[in-house]
Amino acid sequence: MNPPASPTSSATSATSATSATSATSATSATSATRTRLSRFSWSGLPAEPLVLVPVGSFEQHGPHLPLATDTTIAVAVAEGAAARLLHRCPAEPVLVAPPVTYAASGEHQPFAGTISIGNEVLGSMLVELVRSMATWCGRIVFVNAHGGNLQSLSRAVVQMRYEQHRVAWVPCETENVDAHAGFTETSLMLHLAPELVDMTQAAVGNTAPITELLPAIVASGVRSVSPSGVLGDPTAATAHEGERVLRKMIEDVSELIARGEPDTDGRLRTRLSEGCRRGVQAPTPDASLW
Repeated sequence: MNPPASPTSSATSATSATSATSATSATSATSATRTRLSRFSWSGLPAEPLVLVPVGSFEQHGPHLPLATDTTIAVAVAEGAAARLLHRCPAEPVLVAPPVTYAASGEHQPFAGTISIGNEVLGSMLVELVRSMATWCGRIVFVNAHGGNLQSLSRAVVQMRYEQHRVAWVPCETENVDAHAGFTETSLMLHLAPELVDMTQAAVGNTAPITELLPAIVASGVRSVSPSGVLGDPTAATAHEGERVLRKMIEDVSELIARGEPDTDGRLRTRLSEGCRRGVQAPTPDASLW
């Protein structure tokens, strides 16, 4: 058994750990700032950049998480992916656009604070965003963190690809994601914005599989199956788990953008060919659109 550390060595270790964490956070913040479209002037933009557009929501996430949870996650994944892509393939500049925050959240409308613009308006907005950005950028990827947006997102991207725009979308997902405001989302927010999480209010919601709950949610909304708005169990969430999940999301999204190709719904899927995207031909008839 090792002897207990002296107060001096413990303080030194704590200081070193804090310094290391601060240094890592500062580096991440610098990388994120460097890719934000909002910091550029029009004349300072690189030619034909790849633009990642985070797509989230503004809706209830239980009594313990903030309304902008999905948007916070989408931005973090997009900025993390942008940094990885730039490191991996510097030949293609990458920028992160301001997020799409108001989206399709009708299933959460009975909860105070939810702001939803519905599928039709969201779809029209995404279409117009692509038409506008396509006049100066290269490829466009929507990085989506809200399941309620899928219908609008898929329809808009398919329409834009039909109009010959180089656009696709990718989801923020992991191997074990509970339905809503549960363990995974709470862990992510404890890592990304712990000051906005109130774990004293975290409580178990409806833990039934989403496949069982979906018919009732579609018919009557989330409140019909969970008065608190929580689908899952957030009580065991940790920032450490959130960091792990975010890292996996960023790795998956950046890999799909670098090496994937759009399917018939415009969603990026894994393909076999490797290397930097610029100059690589995809083995599909519409490869020129990506």
